[in-house]
Amino acid sequence: MAGWKSRGAALTIFAILFGLLAISNFLKPFSHDPGVGFVFMGVRLHGTGNAIMGPLFGFLLLVYAYGIWTMRRYALPVAYIYTAWVIVNGVLFSMKNRSEPHPSVAFSIAATAIGIGVPLATAIILSRRQADLS
Repeated sequence: MAGWKSRGAALTIFAILFGLLAISNFLKPFSHDPGVGFVFMGVRLHGTGNAIMGPLFGFLLLVYAYGIWTMRRYALPVAYIYTAWVIVNGVLFSMKNRSEPHPSVAFSIAATAIGIGVPLATAIILSRRQADLS
């Protein structure tokens, strides 16, 4: 194909990870574990809210993963918005759930680094590859 550019290993891995996260969000309404639910604006949803928001964000992540996979131009602003969303959602969750038991410090650091690092790295790589996006 003329003009086709490889997305590279990192973007391939990130697209797969976002696809898996989309599947996870689609499955959240089917979990019977009270600790599993879509977190929206720092609040873990249950019931109808979880049944709506989980699949909705799953769909959005699937579209985002496809955009990364196919190197679409729309993936770049989505990357910025999603990175900001992850940070805001994580901060709000931490603020609203101070009384709940917390995992170990090492787990919290690792989860935060991955949770923010992957979307941020995706945004940075897509920014650097902006000329390759169609």
